[in-house]
Amino acid sequence: MRVLFVCTGNICRSPTAERLSVGMAAQMGIPDFTAASAGIHAVIGYPIHQLAADVLTRLGGDPTGFAARQLTPPIALDADLVLTMTSVQRTAVLELAPRQFRKTFTLGEAALLASTYGARSIADLAALRLRLPEHDPVQVADPIGLDIETFEAVGHQIAKLLPPVLTLCRHASMT
Repeated sequence: MRVLFVCTGNICRSPTAERLSVGMAAQMGIPDFTAASAGIHAVIGYPIHQLAADVLTRLGGDPTGFAARQLTPPIALDADLVLTMTSVQRTAVLELAPRQFRKTFTLGEAALLASTYGARSIADLAALRLRLPEHDPVQVADPIGLDIETFEAVGHQIAKLLPPVLTLCRHASMT
């Protein structure tokens, strides 16, 4: 399964989700799992923001070798599942790659559909989408320009949202 995480600059939230999910997926024994990330307004070529890298390392992820990249239609279309940090970013992905509608969610939406509504596949996520609250209560805020405590809160929020999504990925890979 190929999962793409999307945020704005691709230097904080989406690389944190990418790198944490790879480690968690390996621990969960999810076969053929890959994760990537991109930004809707990427700071192309930049490494992970230093505060995000520090938090990622403390959470067990590895920030080395990362370079931010711009989201393009081919990148979006190559993913089996696209997870954004906010609903605005979800809309931006769908403007670039409308065919990904049934595969594009916020990280919060996917976690809620998997943990509360029992989604076990990407098709389940799409089918259960109508059960979501009208306003997505779980947005992952951009920590850029804020203090280390905000970066830590964002990192922990991402780490908390990933397990139900990765459980869904494990179920989907076994069918």
